[in-house]
Amino acid sequence: MPRVRPGRLTARQAQTAKPGAHGDGGGLWLIVRESSRSWEFRFRSPVTGRDRAMGLGPTYDVGLAAAREAAQKARELIRSGGDPLEDRHRERAQARREVVRTFESVADRYIDLQAPGWRDQRRPEIWRSSLRMYVYESFGRAPVAAITTDDVISALSPVWQTVPTTASRIQGRIERILDYARAQGWREGENPARWKGHLSAIFAPPTKISKVKHRAAIDHKDIARAMAALAASQGLAAKVVRFVALTAARSNEARSATWAEIDLNARVWTIPASRAKTGKEHRVPLSEGAVAILQEVRPLRDEKQGDLVFPGQRAGKPLSDVAVSKALHIAAGTKDVTVHGLRSTFRDWASEETGYPREAAEMALAHVVGGVEGAYRRGDLFEKRREMMGAWAQWCATGGRGEGQ
Repeated sequence: MPRVRPGRLTARQAQTAKPGAHGDGGGLWLIVRESSRSWEFRFRSPVTGRDRAMGLGPTYDVGLAAAREAAQKARELIRSGGDPLEDRHRERAQARREVVRTFESVADRYIDLQAPGWRDQRRPEIWRSSLRMYVYESFGRAPVAAITTDDVISALSPVWQTVPTTASRIQGRIERILDYARAQGWREGENPARWKGHLSAIFAPPTKISKVKHRAAIDHKDIARAMAALAASQGLAAKVVRFVALTAARSNEARSATWAEIDLNARVWTIPASRAKTGKEHRVPLSEGAVAILQEVRPLRDEKQGDLVFPGQRAGKPLSDVAVSKALHIAAGTKDVTVHGLRSTFRDWASEETGYPREAAEMALAHVVGGVEGAYRRGDLFEKRREMMGAWAQWCATGGRGEGQ
């Protein structure tokens, strides 16, 4: 055991010294406070020329001998022209980089950080659902540091020709997430999802891609068959699709509907301005078919799920758009249709099969009626729309066969 030199601390002093700074020599100090005692190495940096202090840990973790050994290593680094504090920072940064962070975990973190600054409260879920649908299967579980151009191309290629606008949005989201990862020091090099000067040399610009031949909307003459298939399903997602179809509402508005918005006696669903895309309250007349769906799901109401009409698996969260889209694809027998396209199906029916006023159909879709027509109209044609939605429900059930409209 080495002798204790004059002016150096003893092991007992390290445990019993009173509050203050107690030197052990060679830049090593014992810092004692009322509630703690720890080691500190003080030195002048050969890099910056400034006096610095580096903590070596509390005495209950680092004994006197270990503290002296750490101080000795620091002095050796200083003699070679290094800065022990900067060296520690580099080591810790490297350790952070070596932690395996998957693309999905980084994406979730980025979305959480950005969400408070997004005006549209639905945007975080839109981002997450699109990444789940088009990206995570390809490289969601891959380390964010290892994502390559081939990975990005593999994810985007299946949708670039069919839904170029959606594909372009996904590309932009991947690019921003990878930029965030690089800024955090979790990956290095160029962004493999960069469009300008990179992916632009691989994919055609979305605006120049011809529209696909198939239709995103179910033909209104085929809607009855799809509705029958949906009615045969016992799943909640299928009921949501039917409700969307019969109300001509937007998917997110229907999925996030609450019982407080529903008046079953008056057969009215009032979408508040805070949830409506237009920013204005929208009243939806409920046909007998729509009311029947609500009666089907009413017994499933669960306080743990909050007031949601169509709750998802996560408490307080609505059914996902992915689940709803899947239910429609199964019923339609193709993935070449969208839930949003049901609004187009309704609009085509109203134009081609009925004599209802154009503005009534537009109001049913919660579109703003503009121009002179909109300026002079004060009502929302609610009763006319109630009649129209009843006729639409009948069409959805029969496809026009035996309909009395």
